[in-house]
Amino acid sequence: MSDTLPSFEDTTDFENADRGFVAALEPAVVKTADGRVVYDNDAYAFLAADCPETAHPSLWRQAQLCSRQGLYEVTEGIYQVRGLDLSNMTVVEGERGIVVIDPLISTETAAAALALYRAHRGDRPVTGLIYTHSHGDHFGGARGVLPAGTEDGVPVLAPAGFLEHAVSENVYAGNAMTRRASYMYGANLPKGPDAQIGAGLGSTTSTGTISLIPPTVDITATGQEETVDGVRIVFQLTPGTEAPAEMNFLFPDHRALCLAENATHNMHNILTLRGAVVRDARIWARYLDEAVDYFHGRYDVAFASHHWPTWGHDNVVEFLTGQRDLYAYLHDQTLRLLNDGLTGPEIAERIELPPALAKSWHARGYYGSLHHNSKAVYQRYLGWFDGNVAHLWEHPPVELARRYVDVAGGPDEVLAKARRYGEEGDPRFAATLLNHLVFAQPENTAAKEALAGVYDRLGHGAENGPWRNFYLTAAQELRHGVGGEMVDMTNPEMAMALSVPMLIDSVAVRIDGPRAWDDDLTVDLVLTDEGTRRRLTLHNGALTHREVAAPRTPAGLTLTLSKTQLLGLLAGEGTESLGIGTEGDPALLTRLLSYVTKPDPLFPIVTP
Repeated sequence: MSDTLPSFEDTTDFENADRGFVAALEPAVVKTADGRVVYDNDAYAFLAADCPETAHPSLWRQAQLCSRQGLYEVTEGIYQVRGLDLSNMTVVEGERGIVVIDPLISTETAAAALALYRAHRGDRPVTGLIYTHSHGDHFGGARGVLPAGTEDGVPVLAPAGFLEHAVSENVYAGNAMTRRASYMYGANLPKGPDAQIGAGLGSTTSTGTISLIPPTVDITATGQEETVDGVRIVFQLTPGTEAPAEMNFLFPDHRALCLAENATHNMHNILTLRGAVVRDARIWARYLDEAVDYFHGRYDVAFASHHWPTWGHDNVVEFLTGQRDLYAYLHDQTLRLLNDGLTGPEIAERIELPPALAKSWHARGYYGSLHHNSKAVYQRYLGWFDGNVAHLWEHPPVELARRYVDVAGGPDEVLAKARRYGEEGDPRFAATLLNHLVFAQPENTAAKEALAGVYDRLGHGAENGPWRNFYLTAAQELRHGVGGEMVDMTNPEMAMALSVPMLIDSVAVRIDGPRAWDDDLTVDLVLTDEGTRRRLTLHNGALTHREVAAPRTPAGLTLTLSKTQLLGLLAGEGTESLGIGTEGDPALLTRLLSYVTKPDPLFPIVTP
């Protein structure tokens, strides 16, 4: 991105971030029932000071904005709780109660946000729940606003495909994504001027209990209108933008537009550093353009699932068109350079935003970055391979590192040269050399400390929040080893929200294929509460399944059970204790489950 920063004298964002303030949560510390802290916004009090040398001044400014905390009025009848998690929770007042939009990440933070609202607006019941899209920071706290037993008769609205995409991202690849998210958001870093100061999109993620209440109302088309507790809502479906399933929507009687996470006060990610499906910047721009036209003249304020609102119709149009142009330019210029034969890293070094966008605070790379987003667009079209056959069959990291260290003259020479590169102002190559040395000799304490120092330097200079957190978390783990709190994306609440096919898929991705190569078995599940029969087949190390009405051949084992009993079975309970009916060879179940692995939630990242 251009080195030209917007004007720090422009305080519009600060005025908007403070507008409508009602009250703060004091102290702004959220804990579990047993006293474990899952979110602490008070830890960011240091941001009241001037920017230190250990932070990029632009990111420091963004962190100051994101750390603002409390209950805010958006417009009459619409409130937001901000600063109690990475995302915002929005409350819309209805005839009998309130409609909650995006109940944060954790049940504990969502409950605290709801309590803050009720303390100042009255003890109104939750009469509707809306998920703007399929990312965990927009549904994980659902049980914090609708505890078990209170959801009957309460509509839960979400875009079509929500549950499928929530599962594929948070369950199938959940372990790896959650581990990398600990780097991206820096949740395990200390908070301070030389450590974690924010994540660009918000301050950081909470580490409480994840939940998921399945949707009861699908939004399937733009123009669909629903009324929840007397509140009229008009929807715009925006699949494939910031999330595979996402939607904007208008409250026409409030003249307020919700932009979900499609337009935020920073450049967003085309591919997050934690991992995700690569997003389509072209479609993203088109849906923003559609929003400008479709909702024109029908709102006076726009708010989103992160950051602060924008007031004034013309100001919103200017904001949306700028965001539209940002993603369109990113997409088209990457394709232009790609078609000239440049590779992803080459494009990332060359591409820059036009001056008008570079000087707009909302287009700065606090969360996504022009550098890694252009690589993501390249990946979407051409994949991981850059066409150079030297990269087609390279050694894996450890073997490659050993050879580089040997070529460079041995570990002492690598360490000396890396330090020299760092001293001469090239920390990027110093990191490359030292990373090879650490992977070749993970027990080399001097190499790890030298690399940690380089990562400190790169982190402190980063304008992008996740880059800073990645660098500083890497430095922390190089010095102190792997550890810290991890969000549990496989808890019973999440599992109960999955359909039976999704549950089986979540098992299939954990089958140890090589161990199961030579086994061949079939197990039928007769689901009593669904009235269906599903056949599981383990063959050639792959677990597949399909619904069968009248099987042509008998299964080796048939289990008659409910979904709740299936969950108990997958949790390790026995068929007899669960009261599951069995017909056939029970040993087949034991064999099948013996191949199911449990991933390491704290696998190494910056060491072998």
